Amino acid sequence: MSWFEDLLSNPAITEALAPAALETAQMVGIASAATVALGLPLGVTMHVTQRGGMAENRAVNTVLSGIIVNITRSIPYAILMLALIPVTRALVGTSIGPIAASVSLTVAAVPFFARLVESALREVASGKVDAAHAMGSTRRQTVLRVLLPEALPALIAGVTTTVVTIIGYSAMAGLVGGGGLGRLAYNYGYQRYQPEVMVVVLIVLVVLVQAVQATGDALVRRTDHR
Repeated sequence: MSWFEDLLSNPAITEALAPAALETAQMVGIASAATVALGLPLGVTMHVTQRGGMAENRAVNTVLSGIIVNITRSIPYAILMLALIPVTRALVGTSIGPIAASVSLTVAAVPFFARLVESALREVASGKVDAAHAMGSTRRQTVLRVLLPEALPALIAGVTTTVVTIIGYSAMAGLVGGGGLGRLAYNYGYQRYQPEVMVVVLIVLVVLVQAVQATGDALVRRTDHR
């Protein structure tokens, strides 16, 4: 492990590790919050407007599910990230930095999370929805008081999976000015031929992913009363 000791003794790398980790946390935090805020209502809308749904609307469902979600999900993140540079610059005034990277991360993650939301809601027993309607619940009340609470464990699992995916995307975003651990690995590990830096970055990312997954699994167990 002499290479690891040499790495820790290099002040240029050790001083850069903490800021890089904070930038990654900033990217992931902003993108995750925005993804849940946008993806949850999108997934709910796709579910209720599908064929046989509470508010069946084939036109709306086709646009949201068949066009927006499917097309966006089919674009590789590397290409999507580059294509969104003008949009990012228009929204936040710059195309570099963790905040700018959060834009492309959100755009890539929202369709993914919305599809997970739709799948989670589909697992709710139709009898519970019918019972709510029989008691006079409106569509809004049924969604808020029946669908979302019943699907909560699956929704939490979907959030966990999405955050883990965003962490992976954030490393890629660092290669084009997003900052964070991805940039650190590229600048030191690739450009300066220090593969041990990549190993350290991988270790940090693995620990981060494991922490997110463990937290998500614990919340799922706590909310699942089946």
